[in-house]
Amino acid sequence: MKQGVTGSAAAGLTIVSRDAREHGADVRPLSLSLYARLFRYTRACAAKRNVLFVTVLLRAGQSAVIPWMMASTINGPIRNGDWLGLLRWLTALALFTLFTQVTLHFRQRLAFELGESVVHDLRRDLFRHMMEMPMSYFNRTRPGLLINRFTSDVEAVRNGVQNVVFASLVNLGGMLVAAGFMVYYDRGLFLVVLATAPILWGLNRIFRTRLSQAHRAVQESFSRVTATVSESVRGVRVTQSFNRWARNAQMFHDLVFDHSWFNIRVTQTESLYLPLMDLNGQFFLAALLILGGYRVLYGVGTTTIGDLVQFFFLAGTFFNPIHSLANHYNQALTAMASAERIFRFLDTPPDWTEPPADGRSPVTEGQVELDGVSFAYVPDRPVLRNLSFSVKPGASVALVGPTGSGKTTLLHLIAKFYIPTAGVLRIDGRDIVTLNGGDLRRSYGIVLQQNFLFSGTVLDNIRMGRPEATESEVREAARRLDCLDVFDALPNGLQTRVGEQGAGISLGERQLICFARAMLVNPRILLLDEATSAVDALTEARLQAALERLLVGRTSFVIAHRLSTVRNADRILVLDRGRLVEDGTHRDLVRRDGLYARLYREFMLAQSEETIRKKNRRAGDSVRPQ
Repeated sequence: MKQGVTGSAAAGLTIVSRDAREHGADVRPLSLSLYARLFRYTRACAAKRNVLFVTVLLRAGQSAVIPWMMASTINGPIRNGDWLGLLRWLTALALFTLFTQVTLHFRQRLAFELGESVVHDLRRDLFRHMMEMPMSYFNRTRPGLLINRFTSDVEAVRNGVQNVVFASLVNLGGMLVAAGFMVYYDRGLFLVVLATAPILWGLNRIFRTRLSQAHRAVQESFSRVTATVSESVRGVRVTQSFNRWARNAQMFHDLVFDHSWFNIRVTQTESLYLPLMDLNGQFFLAALLILGGYRVLYGVGTTTIGDLVQFFFLAGTFFNPIHSLANHYNQALTAMASAERIFRFLDTPPDWTEPPADGRSPVTEGQVELDGVSFAYVPDRPVLRNLSFSVKPGASVALVGPTGSGKTTLLHLIAKFYIPTAGVLRIDGRDIVTLNGGDLRRSYGIVLQQNFLFSGTVLDNIRMGRPEATESEVREAARRLDCLDVFDALPNGLQTRVGEQGAGISLGERQLICFARAMLVNPRILLLDEATSAVDALTEARLQAALERLLVGRTSFVIAHRLSTVRNADRILVLDRGRLVEDGTHRDLVRRDGLYARLYREFMLAQSEETIRKKNRRAGDSVRPQ
């Protein structure tokens, strides 16, 4: 079993080390720059933060004053038998204790409110930055890793701000105040206390690196677990379809095993670190008792029994926070690992910088021009090669070619999900690089292969591009598509609830919702990727009629494997391995007998064979005994 654990953990350590190299995880564990950057998020509530620091200072002093008052009560009125003095000291102690509780209330309340404000602004910036990242970033980043930034990483930072920082300041401040009292009462005994400093520094130095690496490994392994869970939920149909649940379960077991092993390593290290810190304090309390008792018994110096009692009360105040500080140190390491990952993401620049948005669409005509455009997702592996063509406003263009020829990539470039690796892509004569992507897509109607729907109603999903649209405008868009009856037939019509990723809605209905969404924005440029591939023949016929009306006067780019849907296009662009190999109308391209003609013949042959199979099935059903 030990060998298995070592092997599994070693595999996990290899992944963590690789991630550390790729993402620059060699940041010092307790980086003041990271904490300073976190505290910039407190500027929005500076007054509350400043009051909080005042309460921290008060709590730091109170934590040492209370034991001093208790020791003074013993050393003064109790030792002297002064009942009236004892009553005064106890009253003062009770009032001061009440004051400390009021201070504690506001210290905790303000710390939690400040931490919540920091977390709120952090999540806001994370989401805003994520939305600004181009499509290429999401292609190379697992969704679960992004989810982890918003969940466990932010929660670790919350704990660091709310609990660790201010509680640690209170403890450290209390130790300093207690040290000041101890110097006042007996400088010689305080030198014994100072002897703890090198030992504390040495223990901290030894365990700091170990704990930092262990906490970082835990955070990284948890990210992989989260990413795998997210991926498994989204791909559960594929998993069950191919009966792969056992294999996936084993892979997930390995990830959870590694995560558990890293947590065990943290626990093992902490279980050694914390007792050593506590033992150090107990050892020096014993040394103080021996030395102080010797000085009192033999009259060495001016130390009295009362001074020794007060000194020991203060020494307890000095050593007691050490255990809490050690725990806070471990929590701070977790917070630092999470803050490091959050800021690493926030500091990741987009692949390009968008020009400022002005809220207006730059598309007025809908002319699209490519001049020597090439594109590669991975360097030195181009997907599109030196494409040059111009499309006039209002023209309908069909993109045809074998799978992997670059059709969808071309649509993504026109939509500015990516920018060309080489060459220039112009919209209405302006380089697309100089246009703000958000403003540009205001005049786009886009229906891609993955007809994604959000949780909400059908009405909400249709007016995704125009949230201000009224229900009557939505119904008019659906009526123009000739699919209003489909929406009205849903259980609650347009108010029918849509589950996550379109659950509860058929594939064809999802496609119609996406079409209505595109129709509602009244676009100048239409981008349709396999727009009718998910619907039956009857629905496709209705969509074809609607599309003919929708395409009038609009520039459109249509991808369809069913070549029958592109016959009426003004122009057909045939792509092969990223190159434009043919350009013309349906009749021209069939007459040339090139790639398009071959694809068309294969399609017609497949369609004929499918028609014969359907006839044979119907004939078999008619002669089957009843």
